[in-house]
Amino acid sequence: MKFAFTGVIAMLSMLSITACAASTDKGAESAKPAMMAEVKKVSAATQKAMPEKIVVAAAETPEAAATPAVGADGFALPAQKKKSTAAEIKPLGSDKSPHDVATAAAKGTLKNPYSYTTMNPDLVEAGKKKYMSISCNGCHGGNGGGGMCPPLSNETWVFGADDDTLFRLVALGSDELLKQGYTRKGRENVVGPMPAHGQLIKTEDDLWRIIYFIRGNFRGDAKNIKW
Repeated sequence: MKFAFTGVIAMLSMLSITACAASTDKGAESAKPAMMAEVKKVSAATQKAMPEKIVVAAAETPEAAATPAVGADGFALPAQKKKSTAAEIKPLGSDKSPHDVATAAAKGTLKNPYSYTTMNPDLVEAGKKKYMSISCNGCHGGNGGGGMCPPLSNETWVFGADDDTLFRLVALGSDELLKQGYTRKGRENVVGPMPAHGQLIKTEDDLWRIIYFIRGNFRGDAKNIKW
């Protein structure tokens, strides 16, 4: 009898504990919506208080801009050449071939239409490009300092320093120049015939620009300028 009574008390205790647990679970479940609502309120308030973010694409950051682009082979791509911003120089010479101009003009009448009074660095550079494009540098050096042919930047002018003589020398060559009555006035350590370039250089204007480059690259004494 005593043992039966003890068993009943234990059973009642277990039922009481289960009921309490169920009550607690129900309380927790009922509290969940209220807690979620509070969290949402706090989150919304926090976002409102935060300053607006400025989003910058990774490619636009200074670090990314400084990093060179890489090709599929893993090597850095070469930098793109910037287009020249120099103003285009209007041609003052004709589009006739230098050979035709030299053979048609009277002796001593050819004169560069580009003035040497104030040298234009852009025109000097344009003349150098023409000079290099027909490989004048192969014989006279990249800056006209000479090589296997005489220099073009010093004070010695084999046939004369004037425009007319220089134009004909380049266009017709030294042999033809001598036939036209021009004579040697100076000598260089390197002596050799000048081949005719009057058909290689496309236009009269191109040759005048080359001569302008030669004038702009002169390294002699200014008092000896005779053009």
